[in-house]
Amino acid sequence: MQIEQIYTGCLAQGAYYIVSEGEAAILDPLRETQPYIDRLEKDNVKLKYIFETHFHADFVSGHVDLSKKTNAPIVYGPTAKPEFNAIIAEDNQVFEVGKIKIKVMHTPGHTMESSSFLLIDENGKKKALFSGDTLFLGDVGRPDLAQKSANMTQEELAGLLYESLYQKILPLDDEIIVYPAHGAGSACGKNMQKETVDTLGNQKKTNYALIQKDKESFIKAVTDGLLPPPAYFGMNVAMNKKGYDSFDEVLSKGLHSLSPEEFEEMAEHSGAFILDVRNNEDFAKGFVPQSVNIGLNGDFAPWVGALIVDIKQPILLITDENYEEETVTRLSRVGFDNVLGFLKGSFEAWKNSGKEIDKVHRISATDFEKEIKNKEVKIIDVRKESEYEAEHVNEAYSKPLAYINEWVNHIEPTEHFYLHCAGGYRSMMAASILLARGYRNFTEIEGGFKAITQTDVPKSDFVCQSKVLK
Repeated sequence: MQIEQIYTGCLAQGAYYIVSEGEAAILDPLRETQPYIDRLEKDNVKLKYIFETHFHADFVSGHVDLSKKTNAPIVYGPTAKPEFNAIIAEDNQVFEVGKIKIKVMHTPGHTMESSSFLLIDENGKKKALFSGDTLFLGDVGRPDLAQKSANMTQEELAGLLYESLYQKILPLDDEIIVYPAHGAGSACGKNMQKETVDTLGNQKKTNYALIQKDKESFIKAVTDGLLPPPAYFGMNVAMNKKGYDSFDEVLSKGLHSLSPEEFEEMAEHSGAFILDVRNNEDFAKGFVPQSVNIGLNGDFAPWVGALIVDIKQPILLITDENYEEETVTRLSRVGFDNVLGFLKGSFEAWKNSGKEIDKVHRISATDFEKEIKNKEVKIIDVRKESEYEAEHVNEAYSKPLAYINEWVNHIEPTEHFYLHCAGGYRSMMAASILLARGYRNFTEIEGGFKAITQTDVPKSDFVCQSKVLK
């Protein structure tokens, strides 16, 4: 028997590859299926089942494409109602893969169809639990995502989650290995540990949600402090439930190279969102006017989902050369399939063609210190509120990037301000959005708060409520 976790850091997502006696199962696969098919061929095994723990909200699964290419059936737990052929298993139903068994455990609460899968090895020993979004390491799945579809409140769903965990999962042996669907950084939870594999026994001791004294305290603990889910979550659920265009077709369409002239013409006539995925240092030095920077070298997919409101929005790409396929792939993982093409030769081709370029006014933290000394200035901090509350520049305003569409219209365009995040990744996103909307009277700080801490700029952990966006 072989169990392999295939972890994708930029999504904080874990897929699983299980093999026994020439047969395989894959749980919660990513959108691009060729790596799985290549692996099956390399290992000379037949894919018997594709298990889905639930209708995912934060990424588009590869279940539909993988099933079409391998003829392996898709398996959901009870109450799931996909709009394509699938096996809807009963609670406690057992599926055989080689000499091992995989038992379905219906564990609603995160969503109504959420299920965990218990692996029983060749000797009949309960070996591993693939817990989906029901149980994370250090956390549990948020119970507020399925409220509308279930016609239930988040408190009612949290009550179901309590019963799933305390009646079905906690009675299992401490030695069982827990393989969750997500790790730290995912928006599907709020308190995940950095580890991606653990024993159930250790989670019983360390997971705040598993040590609550009663159901009421559990409900309060898991619903407290939940941030609004990203806008694209609902659209990803719909794609996972209804099906989607083949990834191969999406990739082929997105890899349409465009000369600077063709790129400019398409941008003018298509209403496309111009997405520049280069790193923030390169973007600051020069970019195509009206383009927005979301760098591949950070939490790319979640920020795309948070900042591009419409999942069907046509997109034109500017990438470093040879990163076009990776960019289209990573966009498709969160359902952004309408990529029209990319700028051939990257930004250098645009610049060399003599077309107009734009730049971000960026200064070092040292220069920032000099410029604000003994002056009354306006400073905007786009980090999360929790980061701001831990420590911030004196008198800085907290305006989290995630809420830029709410606060941008309250900026006075004639009043100069300084802009920073933790290290430059998020503030460059904010800067590009501000410039695209006509705000030019600001200065972005290179290196962000990390660089500022190396200066004598006054800092504080005192929070003035009037300076925090609510």
